Amino acid sequence: MQATTVLVEGESDRLAVLALALRRGHDLTAERVTVVPMGGATSIVRFLDHYGPNGANHRLLGLCDEGESRGIARALGRAGVGTGPLDELGFHVCRADLEDELIRCLGIDAVLNVIDAQGELASFRLLQRQPSQREQPVSAQLRRFFGGRSGNKIRYAPLLVAALPAGQAPEPLSRLIGDFRRES
Repeated sequence: MQATTVLVEGESDRLAVLALALRRGHDLTAERVTVVPMGGATSIVRFLDHYGPNGANHRLLGLCDEGESRGIARALGRAGVGTGPLDELGFHVCRADLEDELIRCLGIDAVLNVIDAQGELASFRLLQRQPSQREQPVSAQLRRFFGGRSGNKIRYAPLLVAALPAGQAPEPLSRLIGDFRRES
């Protein structure tokens, strides 16, 4: 079985992928799947050189934000992975980012419950009262909460995945996990 490397933008994405894969019964070691955070989508060329057709020749999958998708597509084409729609190449696109996908999938109330369970609802309420946040939709305030404090994305990604009802997950994340067992 060929090794599979899943390229994700950051550590929070890696933790979310691992959490959902575990929930769905995957044994990533047995399946020879490794999830690798790139430290940002702009680093993809280096990872494609290492893991792609001209490197270790792993089967490549990935998850990226919509704003990075054009650059990812160009890099995949240049590296010899392929051209065409990203999802057909095993790379799935989140609208804004994975946190946005998780917020929409869970709903505002469920996300607030996760924050409350961590004892940080008062902190979120303070953020909501900031002048720059007052007129923002709650979903945007939540994304700011997760992205605004160092470590929050990493801390909350697996917690948000754990809060997903059984059988539910954001579509890009779910499709990525589904690709683990498919051979290219």
